[in-house]
Amino acid sequence: MWGGIERVATLPEERARRRSAVLRRLLGQLFASRRDVAWLLALTLLNGAMAAAGPWLTGLAIDSALYQRDAGQLVLLVLALLGSYLLTLLTGRGQLLTLGRLTQQLLTDLRAALFAKVQRLPVRFFDRHASGDLQSRLVNDIDTLTQLFNPGLSQVLSVAFGLVSTLVAMAALDWRLALACAPILPAMALTTNLFARRARRAFRRARQTVGAVSAELEQGITGIREAQAFNRTEYNLRQFREVNAANREANVQAVAVTSAFAPAIDVLSTLALAVVIGFGGLLALNGQVQVGVVAAFLLYVQQFFRPVQVLSQLAAQIQPALAGAERIYDLLDSEEDPPDPPHARHSERLRGRIEFDRVSFGYQPGQLVLHDLSFVVEPGQLVALVGPTGAGKTTIAALVARFYDVTHGAVRIDGIDVRDLARADLRRSLGIVLQEPFLFSGTIADNIAYGRPDADRAAIEAAARLVHADRFIARLPQGYDTPVSEGGRSLSQGQRQLISLARAVLVDPSILILDEATSRVDTRTEAVIQEAIAAVLRGQTSLVIAHRLSTIRRADLILVLVDGRIVERGRHEELLAAGGQYAALYQRQFRDFTPTGARA
Repeated sequence: MWGGIERVATLPEERARRRSAVLRRLLGQLFASRRDVAWLLALTLLNGAMAAAGPWLTGLAIDSALYQRDAGQLVLLVLALLGSYLLTLLTGRGQLLTLGRLTQQLLTDLRAALFAKVQRLPVRFFDRHASGDLQSRLVNDIDTLTQLFNPGLSQVLSVAFGLVSTLVAMAALDWRLALACAPILPAMALTTNLFARRARRAFRRARQTVGAVSAELEQGITGIREAQAFNRTEYNLRQFREVNAANREANVQAVAVTSAFAPAIDVLSTLALAVVIGFGGLLALNGQVQVGVVAAFLLYVQQFFRPVQVLSQLAAQIQPALAGAERIYDLLDSEEDPPDPPHARHSERLRGRIEFDRVSFGYQPGQLVLHDLSFVVEPGQLVALVGPTGAGKTTIAALVARFYDVTHGAVRIDGIDVRDLARADLRRSLGIVLQEPFLFSGTIADNIAYGRPDADRAAIEAAARLVHADRFIARLPQGYDTPVSEGGRSLSQGQRQLISLARAVLVDPSILILDEATSRVDTRTEAVIQEAIAAVLRGQTSLVIAHRLSTIRRADLILVLVDGRIVERGRHEELLAAGGQYAALYQRQFRDFTPTGARA
């Protein structure tokens, strides 16, 4: 795992080139409103002008007091100086308010866009990305942008315009002193560029390790039952210490880079002050410049380098924010499922005839898990998929739902290639019950109605009665209005499975896919549920991945898979009589069960 993070974090120049593109993209979204941009620009220009006016007015005031002895003019200059500082404060506050409003709108839009993107991403994307890392992008990386834009960007804007106005004022005040300070500028630019490059690499790695920490946390919390059951808590602690230590080291390196920047700028600032004092003092002694001009220049030099020092502090915020922005746009730019073709077929309700025509499929290029499968499921048939773990049973169900597209061949429903069907229509006709059902925050009723949110209470209760979920629901404190904790952890595995079954029944699907859906309920409950489902789903196609005898015995067709190939097909009695793979599987797994599903 850490080798991968290290490679990504140090792929350096390729990702560094993206920094400016990422920043342009962010600023383009931030400044989408021309009116707000114009207002912010006006405030920034006025703020820069007022900041530059301060030292100039100070120099004039010194010369008025020393040389002209004009008390009236001195009072006016002091009032003008106070006015310029007041305007600087007001325009600065206006900048912060305007930019703050724009920033919060941007963050709101990005969060909404990221969540919408996650909803549209194909299932294969989540096969390759840890959910903790995705959460880190939606939460931590978004939060770092707040530091980039507010107050960071406001200070950058003030600094940029302040530096320009300061340089113009210095040149206008005395070109000789300005020329004497000029060699400091390239040295400052080189120093800034050097530290910025190093800081960028350091903070990019820091953001990567934050994602790894989030992923490890999410995995450790979600799998806490398994960790305790298998006595793996100490191992998990060691793993977390590793990723946590890597994150610490990455951040220490980043801080080390940025902490060296400010002292370097201080050296250049001191050198510039020495030049002004030495050269300016010499000019003043020779009567070539007034003392007020030298004093103004000293203020300008301090004013020039102070923003650069501010920028050095902002580097600790800007670089991780840019690294976080890269990760955000990586997610936003992730490839989605291709859109429905222009000629996509629409259907209010499919009949449910499933055909696999020489289908091969692999999750990774060149690594097939299904090999040249061909079979037909007629409408209303119950087909069972049987075989050892890893044989490809769940993959077949995923191809029917078009969570993935086939590598070769075609999957057809009602004679139409699923790639030519509108996805919404296809999935509207499906009911899927997984081995590990997920329940959402809300009530019991909300979870049953998840696939059909417009269902009334009578329909919800009817679906629950059908799968006999009403029995345990009636015992809950608030019945159907009982709140469900995240993931349904307050309910037993069997209760979650019953709610998931009721959810599938409620949508009245043309095709019902049960992926070992009753494996978590007791044998007696399973028998009752199977009888109820069989009674209500007449005329509906059922594709069942099962290990239990009750389901397999009543199947119209049993497909036996081994290593992604169909090795046997037929009904229960036929396959038993053939004495092949199915008979061996039956002897190993089902001989302890009677045909009714009770223990012999």
